[in-house]
Amino acid sequence: MKRTSLRLVRQIDAIVALLLAVVTSTLGLLDVVSPKIAGNATLATLAVISFALLRDRWNKASADRSTEMSVATASQSLTQIERRMASLEAASSAVLKMQTTVEGIAHIRTVRGADIAAAFSEARQHTDRWLFRGGTGTYTRAVTLPECIANARRDRRALLVRIEIIDPTSSVLCEAYSRFRHAVSSRPDGTGELWTADRTMRESYATILSACYHQQRFQFLDISIGLSTVMSTFRFDLSASRVIITQDDPQFPAMVVSNGSPLFDGYANDLRTTMAQAKRVDLEAAARTPLSDEPTVTEARALFVAVGVPLPKGFDDVSVREVIDKAIRAKNPYE
Repeated sequence: MKRTSLRLVRQIDAIVALLLAVVTSTLGLLDVVSPKIAGNATLATLAVISFALLRDRWNKASADRSTEMSVATASQSLTQIERRMASLEAASSAVLKMQTTVEGIAHIRTVRGADIAAAFSEARQHTDRWLFRGGTGTYTRAVTLPECIANARRDRRALLVRIEIIDPTSSVLCEAYSRFRHAVSSRPDGTGELWTADRTMRESYATILSACYHQQRFQFLDISIGLSTVMSTFRFDLSASRVIITQDDPQFPAMVVSNGSPLFDGYANDLRTTMAQAKRVDLEAAARTPLSDEPTVTEARALFVAVGVPLPKGFDDVSVREVIDKAIRAKNPYE
């Protein structure tokens, strides 16, 4: 009833106009009122109708203005929301970048002295790969390769090794490397030898022979040797858990980048890229050129010819025996 009453009140002008029209028409038909009164009643009815129309237009205009204001308010609200969302996205992006930076820093550390040897020892423990790029690979041949093979043999798993060293057939490169090492230290290293161009050449040849020697004795060893035409003052050793960046000066600090850092993947890709550009030693041919447990001079000469890196002319048997000794009984240059 209340709802019906409200509707009647809202439509009172229309009801009045309707009643006037009905009453006027009825009285006119019955000739109860004069034509003049009927005409005035008609005008009154039209006036009521006009007022109703004007009221509807005012209401509509008011509703339109209200709608426009609501739309404008909603548009402003949406604009503010969009600005806040943009600010939140910018803040979120900044936080993400900061988080990435912090995480990257957390995966990088600098070590010195005995901690360098400890970092290498930890890296060798359970790794299934080792990628190296550096000078002649003396430390890799003496310590890293034998220990990684021993651990892989113990755990009965395969081992992937990639070694990139300077080309021993390049006298210019060997001379440049020996000058660099002599500039770093003019004293003998842990092997008791000074660095010369001749020693540089022999160390690189010994690393090649060592790789072939171990390949023939551990069938799960997937090893490759690349010969670089450029010399770097840095050495990179990458295992499954970290990459260790050192210089030939043992007093120089090392940088250790743990796996999980974007830098780790970057260094891994760089090592693979430079290895792909280096001159490959044909280790498949080496597998067909057997070496004794104590390789002979003849076997060593034949192997170097087979792998495409023949010994220089004038290289006497004493020099070949020295290369063999460096290959299978290498000394740690940092002890």
